[in-house]
Amino acid sequence: MGGAPDEAARTAVSADLPAVAALATELRAGLATERGGPLWRDHEALPEPTVATLAPRLTDPGRLTLVGTLDGVVLAYALAHIESLPDGRVLAVLDELLVAEPARAVGLGEVLLGAVTTWADAQAAVGIDATALPGDRQAKNFFESAGFKTRRLIMHRTLTTG
Repeated sequence: MGGAPDEAARTAVSADLPAVAALATELRAGLATERGGPLWRDHEALPEPTVATLAPRLTDPGRLTLVGTLDGVVLAYALAHIESLPDGRVLAVLDELLVAEPARAVGLGEVLLGAVTTWADAQAAVGIDATALPGDRQAKNFFESAGFKTRRLIMHRTLTTG
C-alpha cells in the first residue's frame, strides 16, 4: 500500500550490464562540463563502460560491480577495485558511483557505499579512496557524511599549445 521505497545494493549480474553501461554514460555526460571533468574522463576514468568491457569484472575477485535498485529497478551503480600497496597491504578504490536523478535523496547512494565498504573490509583493505571533482559539492558532502576526508589535492594548470 505505497510504503517506503525498497532500496537495495547487490552484485551485478550479466543482465544488469546494459543498465550499468547506460548509467556510466550518464555519469560521463554529467561530469563533462564540471571543472576537471574532461581531464578526469580522458586520464583517470575507466574506459567508457560497455557490456563487453564490464563483463570481465563480474568474475574478477579484485573488482566489484554493484547495482543499486529501487523497488527492483536498477537506478544506480558502483565500480571499485583493489590496489596493492608496496608494503603488501591493499587499498580499495571506488572508481565510479552514480545514482540516477529520480533515485537521489532516498538513501540509495548510502546503501551502495555501505556495500562497497563491506567488500573492502572483506578484502582487508586499509581504506577506500574515492574521487570528487572540484566544485562538485554534492559528491563532496556525500563522501564526507560517510566519514571520508581529503587526503590529497591534485593541482593542475592547463597549458595551451599551438
